[in-house]
Amino acid sequence: MAFVPYIYDNNGKQVLVNIENMTEADAEETIQHPRWQTSWKSEFISDPSIKKYAVKNNGQLIALGAYEAVEDKLYVHIVYMEAHPGSNPTMRQGDPEYTGIGRLLVAFGISLSVNMGFNGDVILEAKTSELARHYANDFGALELPRAGSVAPRFLICDEAAQRLLSPYLKEED
Repeated sequence: MAFVPYIYDNNGKQVLVNIENMTEADAEETIQHPRWQTSWKSEFISDPSIKKYAVKNNGQLIALGAYEAVEDKLYVHIVYMEAHPGSNPTMRQGDPEYTGIGRLLVAFGISLSVNMGFNGDVILEAKTSELARHYANDFGALELPRAGSVAPRFLICDEAAQRLLSPYLKEED
């Protein structure tokens, strides 16, 4: 099975995208106009143990995701994910250019976890109470003790992880 990433355009049409290693140019784009919520050139995100990926459609940067393998506990930590301002629900004015970006970035984290032998387990923090409800209600995420974090922490595993991942899996030719 192959992981085939896609999102939806503002007409609800499925759009195939590429996920590739984030480049310096991708990080630079986050501080240009229109500015992203977060500079992906920050010290926090530049940590070399965090793997950064870019979601692109025909070279257009759509989103970025940062992932960390926590090998001693056998899960992937989704450190941060963000959509381009034109599709970011907290930044855009009007209809988003693309939807389904967060779901794709979480499913990609699950795919990384599977490929690392971690059974698809991922942990992520919710930046807002709205996202916390979304992760629990729409993704089947389980809230975890905060363990020093001020943000709500969630685990996506087992059937919930499989439900999120399976739409992106296609038989290889």
